Amino acid sequence: MTHYEQQYLDLLRDVWTRGDERRDRTGVGTRSLFGPTLRFDLSDDRIPLLTTKRVAWKTAAREMLWFLTGDTNIRELVRQKVHIWTDWPLDRFRRETGETIDRDAFEARVLADDEFAARWGDLGPVYGKQWVAWDTYEPVGDGLYWRGTPVNQIAELVQAIRTNPTSRRLLFTGWNVAELGGMALPPCHMTYQYHVAGGRLSGMLWQRSCDLGLGFAFNAFSAAMLLRMLALQCDLEPGELVWSAGDAHVYLNHAHLVEATLTREPRSDPRLRIKRRPASIFDYAIEDFEVEGYDPHPHIAAPVAV
Repeated sequence: MTHYEQQYLDLLRDVWTRGDERRDRTGVGTRSLFGPTLRFDLSDDRIPLLTTKRVAWKTAAREMLWFLTGDTNIRELVRQKVHIWTDWPLDRFRRETGETIDRDAFEARVLADDEFAARWGDLGPVYGKQWVAWDTYEPVGDGLYWRGTPVNQIAELVQAIRTNPTSRRLLFTGWNVAELGGMALPPCHMTYQYHVAGGRLSGMLWQRSCDLGLGFAFNAFSAAMLLRMLALQCDLEPGELVWSAGDAHVYLNHAHLVEATLTREPRSDPRLRIKRRPASIFDYAIEDFEVEGYDPHPHIAAPVAV
């Protein structure tokens, strides 16, 4: 039986060998293919966790739980020793102040100084803000508007799955056109849609952009984790995760990562255990999740393009 990870390895090879080479926003350059789709079976607690390199799955899980709080400041992530969002505000701080400061010193100031954290740790209205507090506006006359009640897309999704499981509107998105300019990074994993059949919940994640070398491992795990949480909250079994991307790319400075990855054989068949069902999808904690049977190859370090 083919290992679930083989389809990812095939895509990585295809992008690296056949992808269109182009300059990109970061200046690093990529090789890119358009429109790939992968499918992962999530039954029996299966999880699409890459084994050809060690993935820090708890970091991905903490990020997903942070999204669900609606927080958009890196401070809470830094408190949990999660550094994956620090590069963007750090880059802005360096550009706007001219101050040379390393990541550790910047994060220490974010933790120690409330005013500094509020000004420099904020990412703008990124994922969590759109997921659980999408702004609405109501007219008050003479072309004026006041801010109405924010929309909690996640809460509405849970209710819709429970009460109208055959709906074709079981989805949420982070692509708020009016607020893209204020985001440190516009959403890459931007739209999630769900489908109920035979007592099983399946989901599709559509990414406008996917860094296959670094981002995919987190994106696939997080999407599967969220699907599992939704299924548990809605008394359904997990079905399938369908992952699809617009621009699937590999950065040119990740050649060593690609070459090392493609020499490795997938191994182990990990399971994601969820230890309890809390009162709502917003009440999970990192201690509620455990990965069993994970035996990956060693981590492969590679730079993040900001």
